[in-house]
Amino acid sequence: MGAGVAAPARAALAGPGRRAATVHAAQYDPGCYLCPGNTRAHGERNPAYSATYAFDNDFPALLAGAAAQAAAGDELFVTQPQSGRCRVVCFSPRHDLTLAQMDACAIRAVVDTWTDEVDRLAHTDGIGYVQVFENKGAAMGCSNPHPHCQIWASATVPHLPARKLAMQQRYAERHGRDLLGDYVARELELGERVVCRNDAWVAVVPFWAVWPYEAMVVPVRLVDDLRALTGDERRLLADILRRLTVRYDNLFRCSFPYSMGWHGRPVDGRDHPGCRLHAVYFPPLLRSATVRKFLVGYEMTGEPQRDLTAETAAARLRSQAEVHYLNPGAGLPAE
Repeated sequence: MGAGVAAPARAALAGPGRRAATVHAAQYDPGCYLCPGNTRAHGERNPAYSATYAFDNDFPALLAGAAAQAAAGDELFVTQPQSGRCRVVCFSPRHDLTLAQMDACAIRAVVDTWTDEVDRLAHTDGIGYVQVFENKGAAMGCSNPHPHCQIWASATVPHLPARKLAMQQRYAERHGRDLLGDYVARELELGERVVCRNDAWVAVVPFWAVWPYEAMVVPVRLVDDLRALTGDERRLLADILRRLTVRYDNLFRCSFPYSMGWHGRPVDGRDHPGCRLHAVYFPPLLRSATVRKFLVGYEMTGEPQRDLTAETAAARLRSQAEVHYLNPGAGLPAE
């Protein structure tokens, strides 16, 4: 999306193994396209919003009613048009508050907004799938540091969710149970890859994780859609998101970058047996705030390699405090 040119909230010190130097961003940036009251790229002015704020992306990758392109008449060159809508959700009017620095009540408002947006887009003609995702930090390509996420609603199911849905359906047909439900039950039994949990949600470093501190957030109850969550499950989701993201920030004492996305049931009106809602986190940092993981060489030509085991990553995340290191009461060094 088109983002304002605003100073990043963190500046990295040079050299491996160093923490990021803490640079406190302002609560409001007059040059930020996402701050309340500011003018965006095409001249629209943001309202003086006081909680979450959602709007149509000024530079959408998907357009409603996009003209269909003729498929090439060769099986080696197959194209398929994709149409849809792109939305942006600002988590807070504060330019300086990431999810990790928001309290559970404020994060609950974000969860409610995700749910409302999914429901609204699901009732839009021509929409078959809604993808909620967040790119946090310049390391993950985020061009505006004001905490926000995006929601892309497409006519058809994208490739990665489609593959997950197919595997979950195959497992359900074979076993009569859902794959992620059985997986989470085993992880809770073993405990070694569980980062944190509450009565409704589990955060775990997946057995198959590729990124060093990759994580997955899964509901304990079989739920296939954000809209199916109870009020208590939404409240507890806000709790687990806060606890996980605070641990990320505390790990290297920095605003931990990541890409996050929700995978759930398509909104195409069809049955999707075995589908369980879940969120995935892909953070790029490896050993410090300045040393990141790159998928290169053998990993691009052969298969991904783990720099540390999933069990080690989970143990390091579990060991982190659940009070943010910048909180005056945390008792943790900022650098």
